[in-house]
Order: sequence, then structure tokens, then C-alpha cells
Amino acid sequence: MTTATRETDAYSALFAARRPAGPAWLDSLRREAIARFEELGFPTTEDEEWRHTSVLPIRETRFEPGGYDPAAVDMAAAEHLTFGGIPHHRLVFVNGHFSRELSQVGPLPQGVRIESLADALDAEPALLEPHLGRVAGFHQHSFAALNTALFQDGALVLLPRGAVVREPIHLLHVAVPGGAPVMAHPRALLLAGEASEATIVESYVGLGAGVCWTNAVTEAWIGETAVIDHCKVQRENLSAFHTAVLEARLERSSVFTTHAISVGADLMRNDINAWLGGEGCEATLNGVYMAAGRQHMDTHTRIDHAMPHCPSHEVYRGILDGRARGVFNGRIHVHPGAQKTDAKQTNQNLLLSDDAQVITKPQLEIYADDVRCTHGATVGQLSADAIFYLRSRGIGLQEARSLLTYAFASDIVERIKVEPLRKNLESAIFALRGGAEEMPVLADAAQDFE
Repeated sequence: MTTATRETDAYSALFAARRPAGPAWLDSLRREAIARFEELGFPTTEDEEWRHTSVLPIRETRFEPGGYDPAAVDMAAAEHLTFGGIPHHRLVFVNGHFSRELSQVGPLPQGVRIESLADALDAEPALLEPHLGRVAGFHQHSFAALNTALFQDGALVLLPRGAVVREPIHLLHVAVPGGAPVMAHPRALLLAGEASEATIVESYVGLGAGVCWTNAVTEAWIGETAVIDHCKVQRENLSAFHTAVLEARLERSSVFTTHAISVGADLMRNDINAWLGGEGCEATLNGVYMAAGRQHMDTHTRIDHAMPHCPSHEVYRGILDGRARGVFNGRIHVHPGAQKTDAKQTNQNLLLSDDAQVITKPQLEIYADDVRCTHGATVGQLSADAIFYLRSRGIGLQEARSLLTYAFASDIVERIKVEPLRKNLESAIFALRGGAEEMPVLADAAQDFE
């Protein structure tokens, strides 16, 4: 406890000095969160959920809150990172601060709100009280607790009953490193009313070199019969740290799909959890993580089947090169009474070098007797026979490796509905080269799609 206290002192002092203003209920929530962070401290490899991922580099680095300089990211740079010319709505955050200059929200159906979370808290705090901090619990997760205590701003996406937003909603988080290591704690609250529909993309990108830490929390409340397609793309620089929690709570007959694409950061940890709390709801959790050099990428997922007649699908694929290390831990928990559950989980990993490593642990916990659940994991390398076959048709070695690597990941990438983003990812995968010490950064959307 002494060590944990020492490590958390700087964050406790920052909370005391710079606690954001807000309604009384939020202030109480923040106080509870920082107290819980002080109790938990940073996770260590002695914790079962973190045994394969050390956050020592984060613990030992002195981070300061990142500032927002409007001159640091101009409109041209923002366009450079978006979806080219297709119609879409965009909220931009720089080091956790909302940028009105770079954001762009077009006409919306009646009642739909896409705006800064801080603005919504100032205008209508009672609207957010039942949801903010209630979906993503922080009592067992120190990074979620720290985010709850320190977040300055974030995104609110509110869809009233029956609302359908046809254009993608892009939440763009830009990390701009400074002279000293900087941190940001962005938040997103997605509230989907009954029978609403939308496609939401969260992007985390870095501009420039330097050490930065993004500690994000996304809460999604999916109402009855709502259909939400969500995608998260993480492509920060190779000096960055990225920790994130996504919590989705589904009500009756709703459908929630999320794709997590991870390319950047030196150290990354994704926690993705779905609570199937209404009969007949459906969740799909898919993802691709691509790492090279000495990158470390850890993905933990949990799907809780709490009600009967709920299907879930999960496919995660990892591509690891150089001396990269990947971790996948997926858990499906079928609660008592959740009969007729149909759950499928698969994790497949492709090692492009002899030094790459992956640790995979799919898990099932079943407390109902009328269910159908499957899970599995594979680890392998590119087929020498397949490479020989392609080379015998006049295809070069690197091109053959790229084709086979793309074929491995394409099943996930092709499911992404936003075309510019999908093509951008395809280009990145085609650019992979076995034995490379760095994973190629995703191509710029503006270059690819204009």
C-alpha cells in the first residue's frame, strides 16, 4: 500500500489542484473515483488480469496534462486525418480538449445531439446523471477510476427514440506531444434510444514525436431494438502509451457491433466489455491488432450473457512482427438463467518473425445448461507452401507475404462499413513486410481517397 500510495500521490495532487468544475453529483463521483484509484494503485504483474502486461513505463513516467494550442493542429491537418470527401459528422479533441475550430457537425435528425461532453454538462447536467460513470464501473479498474477523476472533456452522442443517423459519426482524438510527457483522459458517452441507428468511429492518432499517454473510457448504453455499429482505430506514435476501457450495456433486442483496430503505441491495453442485459439482444466484438519492433499489445474482452436468447460473436486476429508481443484474453460468462445462449469466440494469430510472441487465453464460464458456446485459439506462421505457390506464379517474396497477410486479416477489415477507413486499413496491411522492425503507419485518408 505504501508503494501504491507513492505512485498515486502525483495524480491525487493534480486532482486536488485542477479538479474540473461540474454539478454536485459529478464532483461526488470524481471524489469517489480518485479515492478508489489511490486504493488500487497501478496494476502490477501480480494481478491476474495484468500478469502478462507490465505498466511500469507508465508508472515511472511523470506525465502532465496536455494543453491545447490551436496553432498546433490546423484545419489542413485535421482534414488529413479524416474520411476524405464522404459526408460525416466530426468532433475533434486535442490532448483531451475539445476543438471547435476543427470539429464539424452537419444537419441532424430532430433530437440528435453530437457535442462536447463538457458543454452538455454545463447546459443539462441532469440529462447525463443517470448514465455518466454508471456503465463503466471503476471500482475494479484503476485506469477507469483515474479517467473518471481527471477527464476534462469528451464526446456525447445522444440518439433519441427512432433516430437514424446515416452519416458516420467520427470522434477524432489527436495526441500532440510536448517537451515533457503529456497525458489525456478522454471520455465518450453514447446513448442510443429505442430503435435508433448510427455508425460511430473513434480514432486515436498522434502528431509529431514525443512521449504521450492516452487513457480513454467509452460508455455505450444501447436501448431496446437499437442498432449501433462502432469502430475504434488506435494509431498513435511508437513512443505513446494507450490504455482504454469500452463498456457497452445492451437492452432487449438491441444489436451492438464493435471493431477494434490497433496499430500504434509502444504499449497498448484495450478492455472491451459487453453486458447483454435484455432478452434477444446481440453483440459482436471483432478486432485486429498489428504490432512490430518491440510493441506490446494486450486485448482483454468480456461478454456477459445475463438474459436468455442472446447470441454473441467474437473474432480477434493478431499480426506480430519483429520482437512484438501480443496478449489476448477473452471471457464469455453465461449467467444462471441465460438459457439458449449462442456464443462463439475465436482468436487467431500470425507470427511474421521468429522473435514475435503471443499469449492467448480464450475462456468460457457457463452457469446455464441449455446453451451452445464454442471458443478456440490458433498461433501460426505464413505457410511456406503458399509462399512457394505464389512465387512460382511470378510473384515476388515480399508481395507474396503481403498477399497472405492481407488474406489473414481481410475477414475482419472487410466488415468495417466506413469505406475510406476500410481502404485505409487494407493499404496498411498490404504494406506489411515480414521481419520489419516497425509496423507501417496507416496511410493518410486524404491521400488515399481524394
